[in-house]
Amino acid sequence: MAFEQTWRWFGPNDPISLKEVKQTGATGIVTSLHQIPQGDAWPVQEILLRKQMIESEGLVWSVVESVPVHENIKKRVKDYKRLIENYKQTIRNLGNCGIDIVCYNFMPVLDWTRTDLQVEFYDGSITSKFELKALAAFDLFILKRNGAEKNYTSAQSAEAKKFFEGLDGHRKKSLTETILFGLPGSLEAYSMDGLNTALSEYDSISDAELRSNLYYFIKEITPAAEESRVYLAIHPDDPPFPLFGLPRIVSNKEDIEQLLAAADSLSNGLTLCTGSLGAGKKNNLAGIAAAFADRINFIHLRNVRKYNGSDFLEDNHLEGDVDIYTVMKSLLLEQKKRIEKGRKDSRMPLRPDHGHLMLPDMNRARVYPGYSLFGRMRGLAELRGLELGIRRSLEF
Repeated sequence: MAFEQTWRWFGPNDPISLKEVKQTGATGIVTSLHQIPQGDAWPVQEILLRKQMIESEGLVWSVVESVPVHENIKKRVKDYKRLIENYKQTIRNLGNCGIDIVCYNFMPVLDWTRTDLQVEFYDGSITSKFELKALAAFDLFILKRNGAEKNYTSAQSAEAKKFFEGLDGHRKKSLTETILFGLPGSLEAYSMDGLNTALSEYDSISDAELRSNLYYFIKEITPAAEESRVYLAIHPDDPPFPLFGLPRIVSNKEDIEQLLAAADSLSNGLTLCTGSLGAGKKNNLAGIAAAFADRINFIHLRNVRKYNGSDFLEDNHLEGDVDIYTVMKSLLLEQKKRIEKGRKDSRMPLRPDHGHLMLPDMNRARVYPGYSLFGRMRGLAELRGLELGIRRSLEF
């Protein structure tokens, strides 16, 4: 039994069609109902409509990515209890419709963050990168966040100032748009005032308090997932270190241990994202994959090349600093155990995460950064070959 090969698709507005996805060899679709306002329960009829759309092309809706967690839940303020009840109802509705894996994240304010989405790779393809000096330059001198200077060392601030002074108007605009970039599928981006306001609402929320809010949320939703036969899969922070003074609490092995212990259930699991965790200086992805193998409910495989402390570049799937071979081997051994135990979660859906923008896609309108057709298709083909080679070498 091979891993279920899946593909993230952003719904009817995705510039990549389901017919194209089918020709990549993927059989499972990873998608979300982006049109549902954040915090509302997903209606059964909307879920079934999207499911029918996918199945009409001979594919299956394998994973929901994501059911967004409202900021009021993360801050545990105002109507957070009502919002959690809506979240539970969404889980129940998905389970009743036969969709049994829900990916989500608990990153405050911003989702995945990069400082350059137009980096020319050595082969001419386009990739992305994160540089702390660029983020600090935006934070200190463009956004001018209140108290930002407390979050950087004097050396980091000096480097950020030098970087900022070297930017012309076009590059300042590009950096601002990149950091404010809307999430794929929604195209909603923060304004400068909106970002400053959203960040200020976390000024009084400590690392310990945000962790407490996450564990409270997990304890609340896991029973609904259990009764609905749904497997939850929290996505790690990307990047896995604090940004704009915000705590990051799903960033390393210790964080994962704590959140899995908050509700000791197979329904409370992890999305193993090798790129997000791989950007952490001390994270050993092979060790993390092995340590939490039985609680990995969804798999994102991509690679990063780290440099200059916290900086990183998104590399090709089988290149970079993450040992994808050993990670894949651990996951295959775990799948074998699940099959032998008769576990119902043995399909272990895997998707190629973030591909480079390659020549055939460069004239395609509105390709979401990291989500081109050919870049991810190359990644999926490489991962499929790696999986087959390891599987054959293990003789199962």
